[in-house]
Amino acid sequence: MVITLTNLLNPVVITGFVMVLLGLVLLAYNWFRLQNVSRLHREAEERARDLKHRIESERREASIKIKDELYKKRQQFEREMKEERLDLDRSQKKLQEKYDALEVKENRMDDMRRELHQKERTLSRTSDMLRISENKLKTVYNELVAKLERISGMSVDAAKKMLLDTLSNEVKESNERWVQKIENEARETAKTKSIRILADTMQRYAVEQVSQHSASIIHLPNDDMKGRIIGKEGRNIKALENATGMEFVIGDTPEIITISGFNPIRREIARTALERLIGDGRINPTRIEETVEQCEKEINEMIEEYGKNAAQDLDVQGLHPELITLLGKLYFRTSFTQNVLEHSKEVGMFARTIAEELGLNGSIAARAGLLHDIGKAVSAEIEGPHARIGADIAKRCGEDALVVNAIAAHHEEVPYVSIYSLIIVIADTISASRPGARRETLAAYIKRLESLEDLAMKFDGVKRAFALQAGREVRIIVQEDYLDDDKAAILARDVAKKIEDEMNFPGQIKVNVIREKRIVEYAR
Repeated sequence: MVITLTNLLNPVVITGFVMVLLGLVLLAYNWFRLQNVSRLHREAEERARDLKHRIESERREASIKIKDELYKKRQQFEREMKEERLDLDRSQKKLQEKYDALEVKENRMDDMRRELHQKERTLSRTSDMLRISENKLKTVYNELVAKLERISGMSVDAAKKMLLDTLSNEVKESNERWVQKIENEARETAKTKSIRILADTMQRYAVEQVSQHSASIIHLPNDDMKGRIIGKEGRNIKALENATGMEFVIGDTPEIITISGFNPIRREIARTALERLIGDGRINPTRIEETVEQCEKEINEMIEEYGKNAAQDLDVQGLHPELITLLGKLYFRTSFTQNVLEHSKEVGMFARTIAEELGLNGSIAARAGLLHDIGKAVSAEIEGPHARIGADIAKRCGEDALVVNAIAAHHEEVPYVSIYSLIIVIADTISASRPGARRETLAAYIKRLESLEDLAMKFDGVKRAFALQAGREVRIIVQEDYLDDDKAAILARDVAKKIEDEMNFPGQIKVNVIREKRIVEYAR
């Protein structure tokens, strides 16, 4: 049979051929599917075996852990039981020891009771014997007195009088020797006492002197200058405030600018720089920074110069460089409009004069007086009273212990250790606390002291009140029968609180409450 092209293209033949191909494809698909199912079955069996092995392994590990934990618990329980047995044994031992000690004490008590009964019997026999002996002694005494009267030819009263006369003469001689001893001791201490008396008297001395004060107001040539200082969008005034750290207040007052700030040196730098910029006429951020930097260098040089000049004026040698710098900074500080550097120089000069008049070392007094307010130069940066701050600085800079104590004690915050400390208090009072020294009128000064005394007198139990040390201390005398010591302490605290709430004052005020009871009798 011959297959021709026409036969191949017959639809029946093509359909059969396609069916054969489809059958082959389905047969291959089923074969591959059976192979995959078989492979998946084998993998599932392997995973099941692995899971079974893992579960078995975990079960064995858990069993081992449980056994270990049980073993540890058992060991711990045995240790605890052992410790408790040991504690019990120790407690039993202590109890046994206490029981034995108690038994020994009971035996001792029995012995002591027996001894006490024995002593009571002995004492009773002794008392009977003493009564018999006392009667015998009285008889013997009377016989002896009678014999002495016969032998001496004197009665008992005459003998007593002679004995009293002898004792009186001996007492007089003893009194004379005692008075002579007191007089010698008085001569030895007379110089020291006279110095202190003279120093206390000098504390009442006062002179008046008006001192200069620093300004923080800048006068402008015209109101147009305010706009130039402010600058475009405030750039110039912002640059001034950033460079100096001060606040420039431009108000409605014509031709006036106020510089506000707590640091007096920075305020002086700001004032000098602004005056120089106004005089120069060129005001811009760059020029402002250059001017402020230049003024800062000049002020620092001025500080060193002021410190050196102050030391030279008082002939104080060998000051530490840090102390010289701090002295210079005091030139820019004021206390109630009184320049602190000038005040320190005055205190140094007054202290030297007082010390030399008393025959003491004037150099030590002048040195302590010049440095007594040195703590004010850094009191804004360091917390605490300026007297103690200054004493710490002086001690760190190698100053003498007498100078350090004089600085620390010039506001009576620490005890005096020498006469120089009291001299500095006196000199400081002369220079700073007198009427007029700090721009305070005499009337206002007296009124402030009277207000302080009146405030203290308002409290119950107060007999008298005195304002001392130019108002730095109020001394209160209380009724001793009305207030006890505890109430006196409460009164001091209440008065101090009242002063803080109702009065304005520099530094601090010492409230000294005195309660004493005096009983006086006269021998006539």
